Amino acid sequence: MKLPEYFLTRLLTILVVLLTYGCASSTGVQLKAKEGWYSKLVDVEFVKQNVDIPPRPGVMVIDSRPTARQYDPGHIPGAVNIPDSKFEQMTDMLPQDKNSVLIFYCGGVDCMLSHNSALKAEKLGYTNIHVYAEGYPDWVAKGTGQSVSGAYIKKLQDEKTVFMLIDARPKRTFDKGAIPGAVNISDTDFDKHVDQLPADKATPIIYYCGGVDCVLSNKSAAKARALGYSNVKTYVEGYPDWVKLYGVAPAAGAPAVAVVATAGPLNIEAGKEKGTMTVASFDRIMKENPQALMLVDVRDPREFNNASIKGAINIPIGMLEKQIDTLPLGKPIVFLCGTGARSGEAYDTARLLRSDLQVYFLDATMKFNPDGTYTLKEHGK
Repeated sequence: MKLPEYFLTRLLTILVVLLTYGCASSTGVQLKAKEGWYSKLVDVEFVKQNVDIPPRPGVMVIDSRPTARQYDPGHIPGAVNIPDSKFEQMTDMLPQDKNSVLIFYCGGVDCMLSHNSALKAEKLGYTNIHVYAEGYPDWVAKGTGQSVSGAYIKKLQDEKTVFMLIDARPKRTFDKGAIPGAVNISDTDFDKHVDQLPADKATPIIYYCGGVDCVLSNKSAAKARALGYSNVKTYVEGYPDWVKLYGVAPAAGAPAVAVVATAGPLNIEAGKEKGTMTVASFDRIMKENPQALMLVDVRDPREFNNASIKGAINIPIGMLEKQIDTLPLGKPIVFLCGTGARSGEAYDTARLLRSDLQVYFLDATMKFNPDGTYTLKEHGK
């Protein structure tokens, strides 16, 4: 029997829709791709399936964000940190098998670092590359916990920050050596020692154990979250990594010196994070005397050419070290990017190479408009 023409037309339309969107829905990714994005996108569920402790063989999750300001305070458990700006110098960290699954991520849909790194990996011959475009902000909201680095724990200790560090290994192992300041609550005896956990369930807690092949810290962290603790992270690399970084018995260092920002003629107001300028202070100066600041956009040239702040110059983060001597003395320099990741890395680089410069960055989300204007939103507000 011949089918009516309208029925065939409707059936054809349905088939076209299924073919168009079927691939995207296989991972749940419904994002609209932006210019410069890598073509193979995955969502949080795909990442969950490939993230595990011990790490899954043949899979590497790569955090493309800067180390100290972005990766150290929080990242996907087991992720390897290869900052995009240092990709070429760190290719030895990539797996030898070019068919390995590589999952790149960074700071969300406005962050290009993961896409840039994915394209670089593709040029090296890797064939199974994916980008988790929604990145770390999405993982924090939907993932299965976050991890920190040993350097971040050391920073908290040096700054005398209030947090609880818990060694989830058995007591006999703990007694042979542990991170200074850690409390031993073995995962096996977790339920017997719940009373040792902080009364305030918002207190930061960091669990660690015997390295990437040890599951005890992950198990204890999950139990603590189930009890209502809201700020629980793990140090996946654990005690072996700590010993490698700081030794078995690190010598007591000199007391930390607080850095106090002083207001100059422009009345620059320092932000909470070292090296930052508050959004309010930046907005005020840009309104009253924009020529008083040197604005350096450290994004890629393509991003800069699409839109940037009027008067800004472009020095991509990967070129900053070579061009650091072109920056002038006697004028406040503000590094800019879209999320504060690359600009923070630029600040660290400038302070290391040219301590004589007066440099700042904005720890904020910045939207650039084609007409040279901008909008800013401080993180956490």
